[in-house]
Amino acid sequence: MTRTGAVTKLDEWGWLTESQAAVRPAMAAAVGHLRPQMRKVCEYQLGWRDDAGRPVQVGSGKLIRPTLTLVSAAAVGGAVESALPAAVAVELMHNCTLLQDDVMDQDLVRRHRPTAWAIFGPSAAVLAGDALLALAFAVLARTPGQLAGPAAAQLARTTDELIEGQALDLSFEQATGVSVADTVRMSAAKTAALLGCACALGGLYGGADEPTRALLDRYGRHLGMAFQHRDDLLGIWGDPDRTGKPAMADLRRRKKSLPVVAALAADNPAATRLRARYADPAPCTDPDDLRELASLVEEAGGRNWSERAAEEELRLAAGVLGELGRLGVATDRLASIGELIVTREA
Repeated sequence: MTRTGAVTKLDEWGWLTESQAAVRPAMAAAVGHLRPQMRKVCEYQLGWRDDAGRPVQVGSGKLIRPTLTLVSAAAVGGAVESALPAAVAVELMHNCTLLQDDVMDQDLVRRHRPTAWAIFGPSAAVLAGDALLALAFAVLARTPGQLAGPAAAQLARTTDELIEGQALDLSFEQATGVSVADTVRMSAAKTAALLGCACALGGLYGGADEPTRALLDRYGRHLGMAFQHRDDLLGIWGDPDRTGKPAMADLRRRKKSLPVVAALAADNPAATRLRARYADPAPCTDPDDLRELASLVEEAGGRNWSERAAEEELRLAAGVLGELGRLGVATDRLASIGELIVTREA
């Protein structure tokens, strides 16, 4: 890794690859501190081992959040290596939420293989999530004192938001009157907060002052909302071979994702038909029925609304980058990573 804001000239995929190469060994060192039972579940979740504990090459995802941490540290002129603990903590927190969300949502597939709870049981998966949460704070605690306190406080605030977002998401499953504003608020807490935290922690470990860190947080949150819109669109219209999840998984369980709620709230015949279909509590598993639901969401305007909302969030994020640029922050790499996140296909 390069050590200052003048990073190696790479395209966004190259920078992502370089960040992954730095983060993965640091992640492995941190997870090595876990007790054996929990380490087994966590190493499976992270894609390092199979259910028998044998090494595999599944991979632990794109590591978007820790990459944002490292990019943010470089952008403010800091040494990228100094931000590695923060990057690890963010990714540990992210996987904590994935483990526990999969249990709550009863999802059976993630990253092209069975979810951790489907292999080890829901109790073990929840405990493994707790272990990763504790480990995230332990990693930060081992950093210099002037950084550990503010970093832990930032992560604690984010944890509170993540819990609120997940609680809202669960409550929406049985609610009949979920508004677009409700769903945006849920997504802001459940997804955007952690991307904001990733950027802010990078700024902290890169030596940025508090106003700059607040702007980095704002940038990450706008990016996080764009990310969630993209994720929800892929949850309906994404290619399962690329997303690693079953086709139209969100529609199968009548999930009130952003495009779906926008479609349900519309005033047109397709929305009326969609509301009737979503009121039926019976699971939807027939491929033809799922395709019809996807068509209704699109016809009612949900797909277009979510695509435009993602573009607006990216525009707002660009505005924050402009403010950061005026403070002397090198924003080109942040912009490139942001574009990569919003245009991804998996």
